[in-house]
Amino acid sequence: MKIPWLEADSPFPPVDWALTDDTGAAGLLAAGGDLSPARLLDAYRHGIFPWFSEGQPILWWSTDPRMVLYTQDFAISHSLRKTLKKVHKNRDGRWSVRFDSAFEQVMRACAAPRRDGPGTWISDDIIKGYGALARLGFAHSSELWYDDQLVGGAYGVAIGQMFYGESMFARVSDGSKIALAYLVHFLRENGVQMIDCQQETTHLASLGAAPIARSRFLEHVKQAITAAPITAWRPGQPF
Repeated sequence: MKIPWLEADSPFPPVDWALTDDTGAAGLLAAGGDLSPARLLDAYRHGIFPWFSEGQPILWWSTDPRMVLYTQDFAISHSLRKTLKKVHKNRDGRWSVRFDSAFEQVMRACAAPRRDGPGTWISDDIIKGYGALARLGFAHSSELWYDDQLVGGAYGVAIGQMFYGESMFARVSDGSKIALAYLVHFLRENGVQMIDCQQETTHLASLGAAPIARSRFLEHVKQAITAAPITAWRPGQPF
């Protein structure tokens, strides 16, 4: 198994160079490079994303098929709808949903150990890299607060009218789903049709995501990233 090594000025190889299913690392495209804003934005514009563990070099992936969530297909269960209405009504004034008020906190919460396992792949270097994107207006967080405590959230990268979902966390029941629901509604209202979910999981499928061919995904990305970006990130009140 051989993949290209990226030097500081190396371009990404074509995505169809990514390893295939019979290699044990399907979708792995390249290693090396850095996590600078320029490198990350170039990656996302070409359907590539970083994913690696502590002690590994930076690994770059382009999976095929690609898991995506069309914003119109977001699935809200009956129980989640009841919770969303409770948060929306918020009669005691204890709940709030905010965007971009605690981006690094959301990332660190996503990186923390989970009840069913260790922490995620989100390292300090990843947090630094995406924090730089956030300061440039290319990365955003959706946050659920209760009594001014951060209890749920999601974050990702936005280029034009394309959103690339990265991770979610919850400290209360349905906390991540509530943050995601507000984010999906906002994106749909602002013309975003697709959220990249990268890799297939049963949890994402339960929310309405489904795999599509990488070629179809890249066709959509090519058009979506050229659209005018969203300029005002404020959660609506859809529920």
